[in-house]
Amino acid sequence: MSKTKVLIAGGGIGGLSAAIALLQRGFDVEIFEQAAELREFGAGIQISPNGNRALDSLGVFKTLHAMSCPSDAKEIRLWNTGKTWPLFNLGDAAVRKYGYPYMTVFRPDLLRVLGDEVRRLKPGAVHLNARCESVEQTGDAVTLRLTDGRVVTGDVLIGADGVHSKVRPALFGQDKTIFSGMVAWRTLIPMEKLPQKFRRSVAVNWVGPGGHAVHYPIQGGALMNWVGTLEGNQWDSPPWSAPATIEECRKAFAGWHEDLHAMLEHAPSVTKWALCGRPFLDTWTQGRAALLGDACHPTLPFLAQGAVHSIEDAVVLARCLAAHADARVALKQYDEVRRPRAYAMVRGAADNTARFHNPALATVETAEAFVSREWQSDAINERYEWLFTYDVDTVAV
Repeated sequence: MSKTKVLIAGGGIGGLSAAIALLQRGFDVEIFEQAAELREFGAGIQISPNGNRALDSLGVFKTLHAMSCPSDAKEIRLWNTGKTWPLFNLGDAAVRKYGYPYMTVFRPDLLRVLGDEVRRLKPGAVHLNARCESVEQTGDAVTLRLTDGRVVTGDVLIGADGVHSKVRPALFGQDKTIFSGMVAWRTLIPMEKLPQKFRRSVAVNWVGPGGHAVHYPIQGGALMNWVGTLEGNQWDSPPWSAPATIEECRKAFAGWHEDLHAMLEHAPSVTKWALCGRPFLDTWTQGRAALLGDACHPTLPFLAQGAVHSIEDAVVLARCLAAHADARVALKQYDEVRRPRAYAMVRGAADNTARFHNPALATVETAEAFVSREWQSDAINERYEWLFTYDVDTVAV
């Protein structure tokens, strides 16, 4: 197995996770990252039990858990009045039910832990300033050409280079970035600047007509991750993010509850992100190459599963390559196992748009019946149980 060389385009969460899973199984791995350093946007991420199960398979769960914040619960609050409904209990209840916690993490912490593990397993595996230009295949090899003129050949290529992937069009032709019409406003707020009432280990989801906002603690409670999303926007072309002012953000959320504005008063800066997607593909693999993570299943962030599914992809991919001697057969099996689940997740996240942004949320009276129906226990179990119980180490490959 050590003679099998896997090239990975992209040194983000999915690419590094794939590298770890492959190195654990004796593959030779080279990662090519276009940036000058391994980095992630400084924001929070929610990792559900299925994600932590996958991180444990990679051997990094305990390290990351020590840096995280446990989530004791999730709750729904109404955008203008602040009326609160419990969503579900987490904390010890999640561990008892699923074997792993639900936790919130600083994205750069996750990337750093993954990068450290890759370098521990294979120093020198990560190549920076390495931007993909083209892909070529023969019957027994795949070649990655970089923009600086370097040419690298391996047995397998994994495109883990994100929603704006270069490997994807090289394999399947050019398609369009689909702007959802929604913009997310993101900021990190020092927790010490916020009133005591905000310092809870709870993920709060404010829902309202045409938008929602989420906030939860990260970095051991040192920071509050704040994200607000609104519909009805226009965004014509890249770049798909831009700096914004606090006043712009407060104006966009005019009329929303004073608690949200109280947090924004202490925000050091805000960034706007266009929420984009890609068309579904009929397959993620072509010959000796395959896609992983946001390159093949970018999603709206309304189910807290985007990064988690990239990590799941990574472990299942490595298991498939270890289980099948023919790399092309292995990649087809990976595609058959992962694509239906990932696309079901993407659909589920899109379905949540109507739950989080519904016109029925305009008033307390209409919201009461809507929330009681959409967030009662049976409905919650139907939306989340199949996600949280997934086991990357036992799913058939």
